[in-house]
Amino acid sequence: MRIGLLGTGPWARAAYAPALAGHTGLRFAGVWGRRPEAAGSLAGEYGVRAYEDVDALLADVDAVAVALPPAVQAGMAVRAARAGRHLLLDKPLALGAAEARAVAEAAERAGVASVVFFTTRFQKEPEAWIDEQAAVAGWFTARAQWLGAVFTADSPFAPSPWRREKGALWDVGPHALSVLLPVLGDVRQVLAAAHGPADTVHLVLDHATGASSTLTLSLTAPPAAAGADLELRGDSGVALLPRSSEGAVPALTRAADALLTAARTGRPHACDAGFGLRVTEILAAAEALLAGAPADQG
Repeated sequence: MRIGLLGTGPWARAAYAPALAGHTGLRFAGVWGRRPEAAGSLAGEYGVRAYEDVDALLADVDAVAVALPPAVQAGMAVRAARAGRHLLLDKPLALGAAEARAVAEAAERAGVASVVFFTTRFQKEPEAWIDEQAAVAGWFTARAQWLGAVFTADSPFAPSPWRREKGALWDVGPHALSVLLPVLGDVRQVLAAAHGPADTVHLVLDHATGASSTLTLSLTAPPAAAGADLELRGDSGVALLPRSSEGAVPALTRAADALLTAARTGRPHACDAGFGLRVTEILAAAEALLAGAPADQG
């Protein structure tokens, strides 16, 4: 499968380009970016073509990987789907439910495969743990903490305008939801949402299984306090999300594997654009509660 990369920022350079270039089932065909000089630089590192016209790239590939800000990703994903290209997307799918729905609907109408890269869902140990816990009945409650130090440490993502505007809810909230939903079921209602220090938010969720969960999300935690933890409690006792032994590139390689399988079989992956839409709807409902507005919970 020939695949092109849309995006040239830190995440594209650190994860997407090496994962695409190193994947034995993909042919990394080229790079497009909003800054042509950055596209040329990244393409040159991997010996692929730099495209100035995104439609020219779409004409030359079977699939695209999108490493763009979510507000830009949504429109580009719709464009690529309408061109019949399979989609390897990043979280969050979009910054609003309508935009995310447009992506999911475009992919469905075009009959293209889609996978949204939620890092934890594609890391070896967490992925196996999620599958194991999803098969266990009787979970009563869960506690998730995703605490980043993006704005309080030397992070390449600190200058990101959308992260500064939207904060932890939209950046790390998708990671927490990607673990909770397959285990506890869909969110029936965001029961409460409250602000904490800086961009920190606290959420209480009611799940379809009858379980509840609490989430604490931050990009402004002290570096010494940063980290991600998730604890389940229920009839079978306590289960803790294991640490991963690997970084983003092996996980993204598995996401690409999933896209290839979905494209070959026609069977949607659990983390397809439809799942990305549902995560976006939950985040939008939480954002509305944080703003003091009535929330459409999807």
